[in-house]
Amino acid sequence: MKIAITVPAAAAPRSGNHHTAERWARFLRGLRHRVRIVKSWRSGNDELLIALHARKSSESVRRFSDRRPDAPIVLALTGTDLYRDIREAPEARQSLGLASRLIVLQEQGLRELSPFLRQKTRVVYQSSDAKLRHLPDESRFRVAVIGHLREEKDPFRAVMAIRRLGGSARVEVLQIGAALNREMKSRCNAWAKLERRYRWLGSVAHDRALRLLASSHVLVVSSVMEGGANVICEAGRIGVPVLASRVPGNIGMLGREYPGYFPLRDDRALARLIERCRTDASFYSRLKRAVIRRRRQFAPDAERAALKRALQGLHRDGRNARR
Repeated sequence: MKIAITVPAAAAPRSGNHHTAERWARFLRGLRHRVRIVKSWRSGNDELLIALHARKSSESVRRFSDRRPDAPIVLALTGTDLYRDIREAPEARQSLGLASRLIVLQEQGLRELSPFLRQKTRVVYQSSDAKLRHLPDESRFRVAVIGHLREEKDPFRAVMAIRRLGGSARVEVLQIGAALNREMKSRCNAWAKLERRYRWLGSVAHDRALRLLASSHVLVVSSVMEGGANVICEAGRIGVPVLASRVPGNIGMLGREYPGYFPLRDDRALARLIERCRTDASFYSRLKRAVIRRRRQFAPDAERAALKRALQGLHRDGRNARR
């Protein structure tokens, strides 16, 4: 089957959506499909469209629906889709209606959809093929924050937290990711001047980011909204404990009983968690075991199988699947 995957242009050169699209293209090519990745679908004889992002891909979805009315559309919903755009943006809601099938990246995403939409929705957890061992730097307690810097990520919550630990605590925050606007860059530089235990590396190669993650004691994911953070998959595969904001996208990735959550935008609570990880070996081991239990769920074979199931039957149903 000829498949087009649309990935809207992003402010950062290597967005999470791009990683997802490339991974899915590789899986689908392994299943003998012909796959191309485009920023916007304009024309072609593709038999299936996979669109990432309901609002940003809305023009591609509408155009494909008009020009290829018998071909199915699969729409993968991001965090901003689920937790903002499908309520506020008419074009995002139109994409939901035109899609033959919806994909969410973690199980809590289903709760944001109406019963009717859930019927055509499948859960596909993202994966990582990271094979690194978790070997944290013993010279200090390293807190990793990985992801391009934008408001939805609440990116400075970790450095705010270590400011509460006192200057003598041997801890550092390692921030990895591009600043997506001038204000974010200024804030990074300001924090670096204010807090000597904060380091911002900017955008780095993916392999280097994984090595730095593997040398960290914990990963902090402080997002305000998340569709399903791939960096959590990477931490799970390596075995790095995660401290995550208690938002549906993180709960859907780590499970309701995971012990490493903190309330949204609460750096005081995050500071307590970091200090407990640093000083309580029993709690740290409990966190590590909890994240490792998710390892199988984040395996490439699991994602490949889930994606294959999500696409089953679509080429036969075509237009009828959208109704």
